[in-house]
Amino acid sequence: MNKIKKYINSIEEKVRFSIKAKITLNYVFALIITSALSTTAIYFLLKEIKVDLTPNAHLTVIVVISMFQVLQCMILIFVSMRISKKAMAQVDIMRKEVEEISVNNLNKRLDISGSKNELKDLAKTFNLMLENIEKSVEVQNQFVSDASHELRTPIAVIQGYANLISRWGKNDKEVLEESIDAIKEESESMKKLIESLLFLSRGDKNTQVIEKEDFELDKLIDEIVKESTMIDDTHTIISKNNEKITINGDKSLIKEAIRIFVDNSIKYTPENGNIKINTFLKNNGVYIVVEDDGIGISKDDLPKMFNRFYRCDKSRNKNSGGTGLGLSIAKYIIEKHNGKIKVYSKLNEGTIISCELTF
Repeated sequence: MNKIKKYINSIEEKVRFSIKAKITLNYVFALIITSALSTTAIYFLLKEIKVDLTPNAHLTVIVVISMFQVLQCMILIFVSMRISKKAMAQVDIMRKEVEEISVNNLNKRLDISGSKNELKDLAKTFNLMLENIEKSVEVQNQFVSDASHELRTPIAVIQGYANLISRWGKNDKEVLEESIDAIKEESESMKKLIESLLFLSRGDKNTQVIEKEDFELDKLIDEIVKESTMIDDTHTIISKNNEKITINGDKSLIKEAIRIFVDNSIKYTPENGNIKINTFLKNNGVYIVVEDDGIGISKDDLPKMFNRFYRCDKSRNKNSGGTGLGLSIAKYIIEKHNGKIKVYSKLNEGTIISCELTF
């Protein structure tokens, strides 16, 4: 059976007709059937009413009917060709417009002004697909541009200190040590940046491994609070409301996301400020809330804060450290755990980041 299907498919591939030809053939085929039926009906009708016809007259009737059918067929072929040509004219226009579209010309759209049938719906769908592709390409190009810009600085610093060592560092121990420390620092910065880029790249390709398991969220929060306090002694980091909750997720990734939020709070909260990490259950959702009384985020920056490489201006700049990818990574992790992030912030009052996870 499969061999027969393959054979039929191979024949169909070899014998291919245009849509115009198929429409015309459908009209012709319908006419042949109609003509055959009408001819047969007329013939039997003449026999039924018992019309006495001489052999010559009988032959004449058949010839006249046949000529009429042939004429009718020719007229229908002409008409059907005209109809199919008109029907396919818009398809030809769309085909030519599609051929003009390339990766460097994604802003072009199919003209749907003259379409009033299914072709209009097809053109709308195609235009929507083009818009999505164009946005994806723009984001990709921006991402590559930003990544190149971020890598340029540490590479330039490393190159500068390498030249410094080459000129004076061989004989000047102080210059040598300074250069080595700077190169190490910039190398570590580049390493973090590349790891972040690879993480987001795997996320875009849906190849990022997420190993979910049941774990106690409250214990994870206690662990983060303890570690954060050990690293930073200039802020008060506490968890006042840490309900006993067991969730199913990737423990290491959830920890990384929370750490990113806490690290941001530490960076943008003045010394002796307060940072709270709370968890609780509400309406069948698990909430993880990181709150600080830091410098806050402006209304203009709030919608963009999760964009890749985006840094809020003024106090939130590269001098504060980081790659500008942390919040993008945290957003990806939370969303992969069926979560939503809401941010509430006021300048000079503080920021609240609330993550709702649903299981």
